[in-house]
Amino acid sequence: MTITLQEAFRALFYAPFYAALSFDAFADEGVSVRFHTTPVPGEAHTNLVKGNVDVIWGGPMRVMSAYDSDPDCDLVCFCEVVARDPFCLVGREAKPNFHLADLANVTFATVSEVPTPWMCLQEDLRRAGQNPANMRRRPDHSMQENRRALIEGTIDAAQFFQPDVHELVASGAANLWYAAANRGPCSYTALYTRRSALEARTAEFEKMTRAIYRTQKWIKAASPRAIARAIHEYFPNVPEATLAACCASYRDLDVWGDDPVLPEDGYDRLQAGFLSGGMIKKATPFKDAVDNRIAHRVVQQNPPMLERALS
Repeated sequence: MTITLQEAFRALFYAPFYAALSFDAFADEGVSVRFHTTPVPGEAHTNLVKGNVDVIWGGPMRVMSAYDSDPDCDLVCFCEVVARDPFCLVGREAKPNFHLADLANVTFATVSEVPTPWMCLQEDLRRAGQNPANMRRRPDHSMQENRRALIEGTIDAAQFFQPDVHELVASGAANLWYAAANRGPCSYTALYTRRSALEARTAEFEKMTRAIYRTQKWIKAASPRAIARAIHEYFPNVPEATLAACCASYRDLDVWGDDPVLPEDGYDRLQAGFLSGGMIKKATPFKDAVDNRIAHRVVQQNPPMLERALS
């Protein structure tokens, strides 16, 4: 039986998923996976609820939000891949000694396409003793609009992910101020499904998780150039050299998890941002939103790394 797997949207920080697809890692484990995409990030989880797809890779925040609006929700995360926040703040001026308090004195733009980058950053600001409501923040423009505004000088700084960060810094148009990954574990992306499906198709989902874990091992061992080659078909307009530089940055920042277990501290840090930012009204217990049983079994099995070129 085929598993329909859907991405939330196209992003380079999802590289381990694209590598698994490129290498047919799921087929290697004996499970049939059909890949499906959606053009609207916020609509991804509705396809799961409607039964149009079986598994989504996306933010655990979607699961938290679902429980917040429906306590009887049965969505559950079962395999983490992106373990830290992949977004960065870049600014026009060089600030080698940047502190979050510096944002109180500039005009900056946050990501409008998805809520998580700002929810996490505003929690960082609170923990640094700042009031996010007092910031001169531009919240309602796309990353591409913010990129133009930064270059033109109408804003001082903005949030971006790769490859925008690399391209802006390499061109001299901006400087890296803050890599959000440095806050530590913050569970950003996992496979999630309906609990009823997880129980009914445990064997298939375990094979799927084994494929991801074997890919995670490969990602950790491979050169950035090899990773770039593996995922290039999903980013045909980005030069391989740029992809390699971005992959090196993400790996150095520990953005990608070493195994599929979703840790409670990463979950709690993500949820703290959504609570303080007002995106959800009540906390969802870790045990309701996350089921690590398959991930723990797969880690204990210790399957071999994918046998693919490392350089």
